[in-house]
Amino acid sequence: MGEGEVIAEERAKDISLKELSKKLEEFAQARDWEKYHSPRNLLLAMVGEVGELSEIFQWRGEVDRGLPNWEESDKEHLGEELSDVLLYLIRLADICGIDLGDAASKKIVKNAIKYPANVQ
Repeated sequence: MGEGEVIAEERAKDISLKELSKKLEEFAQARDWEKYHSPRNLLLAMVGEVGELSEIFQWRGEVDRGLPNWEESDKEHLGEELSDVLLYLIRLADICGIDLGDAASKKIVKNAIKYPANVQ
């Protein structure tokens, strides 16, 4: 089974940030790309991907939740660009020694305290 087939097979299951992190590390090692994965380079690459993501929405105005009027090919392209941003973010966090899942969980708690729900 080739690398692409293994990746496609895993689409059907839930995958954790840690599992994605491990896959990204293995991917970079197999290609000898680790020398290019400095925090700065990863951040700039991620910003470039955010730009590509922004282009998808640039002239559409507001869009409805679930993107009901979008072509499947447009949704697929959106998924690819979202994935690029996510994967660079995970790799950047790893290279910086940040446990992204833990940091995000703590941030949600901080936000809940800072912005309490309107309980009536």
